Amino acid sequence: MTEQASISGLVLAGGRGTRMGQVDKGLQPFRGKTMAAHVLERLGAQVAQVAINANQNLDTYAALGVPVWPDDLPGFMGPLAGMATGMRHCRTEYLLTAPCDSPFLPPDLASKLLAALREQDADLAFAATQEPGQRPQPHPVFCLVKASLLPVLSTYLAEGGRRMDGWYKDLKAVEVLFEDADAFRNINTLDELHSLDTVRAPRLADVTSCLSAYDPDALPVKDAQRIIRDFVQPVRAVEQVALRAALGRVLARDIVSPINVPAHDNSAMDGYALRGEDLPSEGQVRLAVVGTVYAGKPDARVPGRGECVRIMTGGVMPEGCDSVIPQEFVAQESADAIVVAAGVIKPGDNRRFAGEDLKAGSAALKAGKVIRPADLGLVASLGIAEVPVRRRLRVAFFSTGDELRSIGQQLDEGSVYDSNRYTIYGMLQRLGCDIVDMGIVRDDPAALEEALRSACENADAIITSGGVSVGAADYTKQIMARLGDVTFWKIGMRPGRPLAFGRIQSNGHDAFLFGLPGNPVAVMVSFYFFAREALLRMMGADAPLPLLRARSAGAIRKKPGRTEYQRGILIHGEDGIPQVRITGSQGSGILRSMSEANCMVVLHDEQGSVAAGDMVDVLMFEGLV
Repeated sequence: MTEQASISGLVLAGGRGTRMGQVDKGLQPFRGKTMAAHVLERLGAQVAQVAINANQNLDTYAALGVPVWPDDLPGFMGPLAGMATGMRHCRTEYLLTAPCDSPFLPPDLASKLLAALREQDADLAFAATQEPGQRPQPHPVFCLVKASLLPVLSTYLAEGGRRMDGWYKDLKAVEVLFEDADAFRNINTLDELHSLDTVRAPRLADVTSCLSAYDPDALPVKDAQRIIRDFVQPVRAVEQVALRAALGRVLARDIVSPINVPAHDNSAMDGYALRGEDLPSEGQVRLAVVGTVYAGKPDARVPGRGECVRIMTGGVMPEGCDSVIPQEFVAQESADAIVVAAGVIKPGDNRRFAGEDLKAGSAALKAGKVIRPADLGLVASLGIAEVPVRRRLRVAFFSTGDELRSIGQQLDEGSVYDSNRYTIYGMLQRLGCDIVDMGIVRDDPAALEEALRSACENADAIITSGGVSVGAADYTKQIMARLGDVTFWKIGMRPGRPLAFGRIQSNGHDAFLFGLPGNPVAVMVSFYFFAREALLRMMGADAPLPLLRARSAGAIRKKPGRTEYQRGILIHGEDGIPQVRITGSQGSGILRSMSEANCMVVLHDEQGSVAAGDMVDVLMFEGLV
């Protein structure tokens, strides 16, 4: 049996919510969910099964998809009554309890409590935190207890006991220290709830702890991408903009259609609207033409049996008509009559129904979509002039190195022109960011710290190139780490092995940091496969890299164990299947190979050498945002 399989979880939500306007605390909305849902999500990931203890709103709690157990004892006897109920229902060796008003509980709560309980052969373990210079603060409601101790707790309750820390005085209990005091924070008032209702970025240690074999010196690409995805948080600010100004922006809320589109049943083409029952099963039939309907000009006339109406594309279908026969499928007998042969159309053909494209009240566009030209037209068709979008992401970037020169400066011996800022600029422009170009920062600790602090105080994200490789000066890592929560990785990939990532702070501001390598091709590869998705996530967008499959024109040598990105040129083969060939030398400093290429061949970590004719994944450059 695994450790997780031996534990049941119980969310304690049995109170009356007197400090929150008589509303259950667990049902208060918080960061897009109820507080109880947050606790369930965090606790459920650590135990074999989870339930809720609640004494009111049972159906609402049950809608969260887990069992709901009210107190077995009469009246409101506090969290110990809920714990007793949980122990009575528990089918595992241990029960772990957590309150519904602590949505930040740590992801290792169960494992740390169980390890301490077993190590000290204790009856129960509970969490505690300690501020510098202060005594430990116990949190007995975050408790892992042997379910077999129910008789002890029941006796304590029967004698009138109510204190969470009073019932186990004759048992062996162990206090387990946790570093993050905020993880055990109780939200007790509406004001406190509202003040905290912002996205709380996790610590890197919390995110990396979810990986079973985390090694910063040998990190697979997919693990680095997952850590970044889980660590970054979207900006929350929303602004209303005119429809034409929304192009390329990220939609902040669903666009709900106020009308049916189309608004009426209408004709899909120019022809004659008729009753399907008038269509002949054999031979032909003569129909009298009793009027004409134009788009935008409905006609109240109701055709009878044996009658039809001339109708134009988009014209409102006359009452009683359910089919349209294209004008080229009829014989014109006279100005007032047509002849229709059997079998040319079926009843119901060429009729568009009201709401066929969109029904009133349905979502026309979903939040998180990057708005494209077709979306502008769709929103305009609904009569909506303004849309809510996420504010533009502000990104600062600079290059590091004494050898770099800006365009216009003279090249000294050993110096090179800085190309990275221009490729980064272009890639950020494609994403629609507000850009802060901070130029070149020389190899000097004070200059680097000043640049990082300035970028942090003026941007949401920072991108640097150079200074994070094995040979870089130690002060680069020291300064980045001193300013915040930053880690340095050696990623199993080629090109672009070194990468720094994290979040730094300065004077009350913070920004996510992406320290890219210095080689020109490695910068672009690292941006596309790490920074791009993270920046889009910060914008509130979901836009994974659009990989397609193509046939390799030649053999490609590769050993399993690392991901490789090869520059390629994709064409359509004679059989219509896309075909890709490598551009030649794949050195990470050969930027010309990126300019000549129209795609990148992605050879995944577990993949070996590719033979000519094998299918490979390809990332197209054109249109990549």
